[in-house]
Amino acid sequence: MKNLKKIFALVLAMSMIFVLAACGGNGDDKDAEKMKVGFIFLHDENSTYDLNFINAAKAACEKMDVEYIPVVNIPESNECKEKALDLADRGCSLVFADSFGHEQHMAEAAKERPDVQFCHATGTTAHTSELKNLHNAFASIYEGRYLAGVAAGMKLNEMIEAGKFTAEEAKIGYVGAFTYAEVVSGYTSFFLGARSVCPTATMEVQFTGSWYDETAEKEAATTLISRGCKLISQHADSMGAPTACEDAGIPNVSYNGSTVKACPNTYIISSRINWQPYFEYIIGCVKDGKEIDKDWCGTIATESVLLTDLNDKAAAAGTAEKIEAVKADLQAGKIHVFDTSTFTVDVAKNPNAKVDDDGHLTSYMADVDTDKNYTPDTEVVKDGYFHESEYRSAPYFDIKIDGITLLNEKF
Repeated sequence: MKNLKKIFALVLAMSMIFVLAACGGNGDDKDAEKMKVGFIFLHDENSTYDLNFINAAKAACEKMDVEYIPVVNIPESNECKEKALDLADRGCSLVFADSFGHEQHMAEAAKERPDVQFCHATGTTAHTSELKNLHNAFASIYEGRYLAGVAAGMKLNEMIEAGKFTAEEAKIGYVGAFTYAEVVSGYTSFFLGARSVCPTATMEVQFTGSWYDETAEKEAATTLISRGCKLISQHADSMGAPTACEDAGIPNVSYNGSTVKACPNTYIISSRINWQPYFEYIIGCVKDGKEIDKDWCGTIATESVLLTDLNDKAAAAGTAEKIEAVKADLQAGKIHVFDTSTFTVDVAKNPNAKVDDDGHLTSYMADVDTDKNYTPDTEVVKDGYFHESEYRSAPYFDIKIDGITLLNEKF
């Protein structure tokens, strides 16, 4: 009888072990599931802008051991909201969108799903909204563009010294998508970086009215080259401008990634935002049940602003060393990108600006707390420089400075 009791007890114990194993060891399948993160991209991997996000998202999800669920080619329309809600329905506890025009649709999704965190790049309204689950992020890319501009200025100087053109002919061409502050801040910081080493440099900007239009971007670059521009850069997302430069033999500074494989003879360098630190941050917050910053801004110090490898074949001698020296001064606070002593302003073109007798900016009310009328609300000039991306992560520098000519402003 005792043996039978022992056998019965053993069988019962084995049965319980099998039951627990089938239930995941602790009776709850959900504990064994990976966290799901959804990503909404404006375009696909053919866009240098979106590819930069895609690569960072994949790397962050792999490192943080979460499931990566992307959707691509989502326009800045109600389709964004639909995709955001669909990702939430598929079990994503965190959803991210990468384009400025996605913001209002992400906000609408956030209202409907308060149990899900919605994060958005380049947006402006999260810090003033009452939505606890809506968040914006950007980085101090103006510092990266300034450094890329230094590389451009070094190249201009090299060409001037080689007798290819005079110092007065050192004109830069820039292909811009829209006249948004993000683009204005970008081309201005790039120009100021170039002019810090090539003081005679000027710039012309041609807008395309699209973030991604390879034909329009190539045509814009070609137009700028025909107008005598000696070097081209851009805030647009296709290979249009870089390939136009390679075809014409004109030096090019790219954005969001290296184009050296396609343009080995003309590509110099590129600046980009590295989104991986932010993705790791927000994933970690959700995992740990911590609150995500409403308005996050990465910096050079957080490795959120990077330069790609310099192409020695096209870059001027000494460029790498010069960039490192300027980078060190930026981080130490010895240099400020928008130092008001380095540029002048025509108040007729900038109603919110106040200047001294020499045209240097002394005061500027920026639109930081965005409303439907884009009302200026915050003083952003103090200590001798314009404080970009300090009161809000997304750029608000929208000043038209002297030395830069806008060829078309309809966008």
